[in-house]
Amino acid sequence: MDNLTHSLVGLAAAKAGLEKLSPGATALCFIAANLPDADIVTLAGGRWTYLQNHRGITHSIAGTIVLALALPFVFHGCARLIARVRKGERATRLRGLMVASVVVTATHPLLDWTNNYGVRLLLPWNSRWFYGDLVFIMDPVFWLVLGGAVFLVTSRMKSQLTAWIAIAVVPSLLVFLGPVGRGGLANAMPLRVLWISALLGLVVLYKQEVGPRWGAKIPRLALAIMVFYVAGLFAVHALALRRLSLVASEITKQANEHPVALAAMPTLANPLRWLCIVETESSAFRFELALGGGEVKPTNIVRYQKPDAFSSPAVAQASADYRAQVFLGFARFPVLQVADPNCTTQTLVQFADLRYTEPGSNRGTFSLEVPVNCSVTTESAK
Repeated sequence: MDNLTHSLVGLAAAKAGLEKLSPGATALCFIAANLPDADIVTLAGGRWTYLQNHRGITHSIAGTIVLALALPFVFHGCARLIARVRKGERATRLRGLMVASVVVTATHPLLDWTNNYGVRLLLPWNSRWFYGDLVFIMDPVFWLVLGGAVFLVTSRMKSQLTAWIAIAVVPSLLVFLGPVGRGGLANAMPLRVLWISALLGLVVLYKQEVGPRWGAKIPRLALAIMVFYVAGLFAVHALALRRLSLVASEITKQANEHPVALAAMPTLANPLRWLCIVETESSAFRFELALGGGEVKPTNIVRYQKPDAFSSPAVAQASADYRAQVFLGFARFPVLQVADPNCTTQTLVQFADLRYTEPGSNRGTFSLEVPVNCSVTTESAK
């Protein structure tokens, strides 16, 4: 999930009661909610180093436990040092910080598991990826429910109100100026109407001073709502998989292939539209599936061969590239195409992960183009 969501979960948990465990617990909860993303430091090594390490050891069960236990000691130690410098009394309580840290840090890999990027929970012993395929990597419902709850219980001063207005601008711009259509908002208008209505509702609740009167009950209710929301998405995802299984055999029958793996993955702000992958022994199909009444008809169907279905020297040379090795270790549904199969002088072997994009022009982190010298591949084939 995005870091705004993680931050809001940490703040909501603090305001729901964890802040009472120790002074400074709110700040600790904010840090703990984002702590597994400390692997961002690997960006210093470049794009491929980051891709290789992101959602790795810091998101695993073992790594999360270590981070959750280490953070309170660091936080408590810094608090003691500050108190000593200022010649004051020690303010924080280690036991309370420990409980808050363990609870909130655990939410990070759990939330990340819910989307189709996945996490490697068993590192360092096993590098297997786990995918929930329930929640899109950014979900406006999380922003509205959790952000609204924390806003109501924390906006008591003008500075806090100003900060929340600034924070609200960013997701609002994404909702109103974000891409529409394939890969973007498919139901932009209903979402924008809902967004405006929710913001106006929050203003009314703020004016009625609901936050000071209800206190911790508001973030507790918000967290409960999100649990039921994810449970609802779990049920819808199960329905999408059942629908997918009905059309998978028909799609693969035309290519005389058989399904070996299926995946239905969420799309942005639309629980009734799912991105589907049907994998066979040699290829993968990508299409969109809409839930609802009537006959199920997949749309935008594309088919690509999997990397291990190729035996050409060009593909073998490209697959040996360091970047390709990293990419193939990350990709859940890797496919490829060769720009010039005849390879007269030089060609491009184009890799892509069908979860996010298709082979073709370079499309960011989830695709790769490897140039191949045809003369080298020809000589190696002799």
